[in-house]
Amino acid sequence: MPNPILPLLFGGDINVYSVARAFHEAYGIRSIAFGKYHAFPCAFSGIIDYRTCKNNDRKDVFLHNVRTICGEHPDKTVFVIGCGDNYVQLAADLRSELPSNAVAPYISGTLMEQLTDKEQFYALCDQYDIPHPATFVYEGHMGHDFTLPFDAPFVAKPADGVAYWQHEFEGIRKVYICDSREELETALDAIYAGGYPGSMILQDFIPGDDSYMRVMTNYSDRDGDVTMMCLGHVLLEEHTRYGMGNHAAIITECNETLSMQLKNLLESLHYTGFSNFDIKYDQRDDKYKVFEINCRQGRSNYYVTGAGQNIAKLLVEDYINGDKKPLTITKNMSLWTTVPKWVAYRFISKKYHPQMKELVRRGAYSHSLVYSKDSALPRLIRVWKNHIGNSGRFNRNNKRPEN
Repeated sequence: MPNPILPLLFGGDINVYSVARAFHEAYGIRSIAFGKYHAFPCAFSGIIDYRTCKNNDRKDVFLHNVRTICGEHPDKTVFVIGCGDNYVQLAADLRSELPSNAVAPYISGTLMEQLTDKEQFYALCDQYDIPHPATFVYEGHMGHDFTLPFDAPFVAKPADGVAYWQHEFEGIRKVYICDSREELETALDAIYAGGYPGSMILQDFIPGDDSYMRVMTNYSDRDGDVTMMCLGHVLLEEHTRYGMGNHAAIITECNETLSMQLKNLLESLHYTGFSNFDIKYDQRDDKYKVFEINCRQGRSNYYVTGAGQNIAKLLVEDYINGDKKPLTITKNMSLWTTVPKWVAYRFISKKYHPQMKELVRRGAYSHSLVYSKDSALPRLIRVWKNHIGNSGRFNRNNKRPEN
């Protein structure tokens, strides 16, 4: 590495820890992270200088924090990395105001707003022949006077996720799965009563359990060329109110047809940086259907590093070393979890167990939070508390598979 680097991360969740771990594994360096609360998994970590800042996601505070760190380390290239949509949007919008030694590896704020608005994103999918679920865009003024072109069950989610979470209310959910029209109308009424100003995306529910889900993580270099794609076959997700759809277990796999479809979209848009697509296989027509794009590495990003594509190295080799890489479609199989193995085996169908056990036997297994080089006793205690908490949470909210 020709010149020193410093990762500056924003957020405090497992996404932040996974990015910090990737930098530590690749270069042995400690990241600085700003989060709102002094909480695990970033607090108590030896690989993160974790600092709490209550108004961290306010524009002026965010900019002040970046400028302060860059000023304290003028000899280093500071990678400004958001680990939540609000932070990513701030980094994109403020790129031109950041110090000269800061690197914010993001697309423009305008393109980001287009892609993260689900209504506009689905229009792009139609333009580039990328399948997505049948969709109806609902506006608050419609009340109950609307007709859907598909039957229950319905999926409802905000078109503008950032604005949605700024208007929290009792009973708020990340995604609503409604078994009837009445249940859907009740959810919509509560959302708009809470003050959400945007539109809602109502969709046909694609049948199938967690194992029908896929996640595709990509890296596009500064020239807009896709250089890495890693497809994950999701085996288990969270089913809590706030964590609905968060991945808990993934096995990497390869699908070149799907990869080329998404590569074409990204390169046509001259996209740069990390992107992350949520996808579900629809057995009714044998198609993979895209739900959304995240303009960042996903919460489950360590599945990529665990499969041999260290996400920190992708950034450094592009922005610091100036390496021009050919496209790599990840074919190295590995198993990744955020839950202990006993929880994974309990809630994942037995048909996947032989493959999972073989990957564990080969050492092709990783857990985002289990890192031998970050093993101080206070942190280890919290890792075990997390294991126990996940066990209880999955027992309460997830159904055991029938086979």
